Amino acid sequence: MALSTRLASSLRRALAALHWAAPGQRRGLSTPQGSEPSFDLGGIFPPLATPFSPTQEVDYAQLEGNLRRYASIPFRGLVVLGSNGEYPYLAPRERVDVVSRVRRTLPRDRLLMAGSGCESTQATIELTVSVAEAGADVALVVTPCYYRGAMTSAALVHHYTEVADASPIPVVLYSVPANTGLDLPMEAVITLAQHPNIIGIKDSGGDITRMGLMVHKTRQEDFQVLAGSAGFLLASYAVGASGAVCALANVLGDPLCQLDRLCRQGQWQEARDLQHRLIEPNTAVTRRFGIPGLKKAMEWFGYYGGPCRAPLAPLSPAQVEELRSTFSANGWL
Repeated sequence: MALSTRLASSLRRALAALHWAAPGQRRGLSTPQGSEPSFDLGGIFPPLATPFSPTQEVDYAQLEGNLRRYASIPFRGLVVLGSNGEYPYLAPRERVDVVSRVRRTLPRDRLLMAGSGCESTQATIELTVSVAEAGADVALVVTPCYYRGAMTSAALVHHYTEVADASPIPVVLYSVPANTGLDLPMEAVITLAQHPNIIGIKDSGGDITRMGLMVHKTRQEDFQVLAGSAGFLLASYAVGASGAVCALANVLGDPLCQLDRLCRQGQWQEARDLQHRLIEPNTAVTRRFGIPGLKKAMEWFGYYGGPCRAPLAPLSPAQVEELRSTFSANGWL
């Protein structure tokens, strides 16, 4: 890596530290005692659902309405253009517009993380620069996967290094094997954690042993591990995760922020009781019914869910009833 790139990346992170770090208040659970992350990712981030109109156009008025409702919840920030935002179904122009609209509405003390991962390194760099210019604070970069057989550790390290070198904002790695069929290899994570412009990973695989090992192996780096689902949030915190990006936070944001607080305060019994009540609803709006289920549940809690873009299909009446009963059985409806 060129010296000038290292210096530029270090300067970006030093400026980020001045703007975002809150020493003594939000130490990430994976941050070694006595040190502070230069770019604090500790807390809950909902990966926003993208609202569509009945004609399947992005509905920016409904997006802003949801953002106003989320403003009262103590999220660390928001994620846009993630898996739950139907990112693959958005046109390039729409992706940048969504980032820009959210940034204008979001308070400056809340981080905006934007998905910018594409299949090619060049396209990823171009989109990362575009979302940064639109107001994103952090780029969330999913693993390229179409040619997954060729995505060796060496290939992925090269890809992410090139992206991080060129990115004007810090980069968070994103491993979501349920969607990509590809787990970002541990050796690649450890190598990439040393890059001055790569500040963490969102791991959605749910392997707590792997997450704990990531925390352990990167403990000397300025690197944070984020849980990628509410179903294993407490377990992730127990092994040292700093925060989480949880689809369920679109629906149950306050309870997830409460769980985050209980874990940070060491109130493990209360945290466990709350975690138990979140597991089934989380499974319902992720693996069981996916984004159509997430959007339907949002409507029950005062948010706009609306339709998905085709080919994602709406739930059947029987599925809606099953989803509702899952939330009711756990005391949320």
